[in-house]
Amino acid sequence: MKFIILLWGLFVVPPVALTSRFDRGKVFRVNLQNANQVNFLKELASKVQLGIWRPDSIHEIVVGTSVDFQVNSEQTSYVQTMLEQNRTSFEILFHDLQEEIEKQFDGGKHSRTKHSYTRYNNWEKIAAWMERIAKKYPKLVSQIEIGKTYEERTMSLLKVGMESGRKKAIFMECGVHAREWISPAFCQWFVKQAVTRYGHDKAMTKLLDNLNFYVLPVFNIDGYAWTWNKEGDRMWRKNRAKTSDSGCIGVDLNRNFNAAWDSDKESYTQEPCGQIYRGPSAESEPETKALTNFLRNHISSLKGYISVHSYSQLLMFPYGYTEKLAPNHDALNEVAKGAVDALSSLYHTKYTYGPIATTIYPCSGTTLDWAYDEGIKNAYVFELRDRGQHGFLLPETKIRPTCKETMLGVQYIADHILTSVP
Repeated sequence: MKFIILLWGLFVVPPVALTSRFDRGKVFRVNLQNANQVNFLKELASKVQLGIWRPDSIHEIVVGTSVDFQVNSEQTSYVQTMLEQNRTSFEILFHDLQEEIEKQFDGGKHSRTKHSYTRYNNWEKIAAWMERIAKKYPKLVSQIEIGKTYEERTMSLLKVGMESGRKKAIFMECGVHAREWISPAFCQWFVKQAVTRYGHDKAMTKLLDNLNFYVLPVFNIDGYAWTWNKEGDRMWRKNRAKTSDSGCIGVDLNRNFNAAWDSDKESYTQEPCGQIYRGPSAESEPETKALTNFLRNHISSLKGYISVHSYSQLLMFPYGYTEKLAPNHDALNEVAKGAVDALSSLYHTKYTYGPIATTIYPCSGTTLDWAYDEGIKNAYVFELRDRGQHGFLLPETKIRPTCKETMLGVQYIADHILTSVP
């Protein structure tokens, strides 16, 4: 079956400008069942601006892929007509994206001026919270500045754990992709749980007595701040660097690490306007350099690395840049299974686990693969709730259950590192 694209001289679809609002925009999900449908959607994406939510890029789709993408209000009728004419099954996840964005703030009658663990907090609140919690729990928490962002914001992490000589450590980063708000929410939740349960909960006390956690609540601070800006873009993914003459802004920090960075010869990772632009060179971004410098300086103690993303309900491990199994694949897989079982025990949330490349899609230049190749052999990435009902717009009422179950998965990994990793 040949796919159909209407003649553009007869049907002109206006280009989409960056906007801070998404009134009457729609989010579609299509399930691609054959090569014709894959080719059709790629052709459609070359003519119409599709904001890809999952997978990360239209170029990563293959037969059997489920693709979520947003469409501007002026283009929704055309896109829906094309899907129907090309017999590509679809569902509309959101009928008005702006309404869904506004509905995300549904977490009860809390003050918008105060930090809350069950609300989404902007960067200013998170930065102030980091200072407060370090001062409130000086024996458990210290704040460490590791660098500056492209827009000169201070990058800090929290070291959580009792000081007691040489200890193994786990590094956890959240918020590498700006629009994934549940990710920084979890890092904040983790720190709160650690400090308030210390001395009262035997399992947490044991972890903090014997491990240090380095927690980076927001890796991509500039991008995260832009998703909160009235003139910004709630669906923004990258940082805010100006790296080319194209006029397009931003590098995907999770493609900027020197882990097979130059092995991907596909042009779409080299397009500055694309969502997964890898940058002009490996570690070109100040955020990336700040993180890699810190990790290199602490590599002897680091035994675990945890990266937190959303959405899809996955727990994955290296590799992303090759389908070749990691040398300790069996151990990684066994721990991932145990962590997923622990996570699912609370609310029966179903997670899938496995290597990145075959569980979700191949990708190079990621934080996780870089950390693994540097010697941190217990490296895991969570894709938190949900599977598309809310996508990047997980309501605030879901923060608590999402974080509570994720804590169980993280604790399982930490227990394994404490008891089984030399």
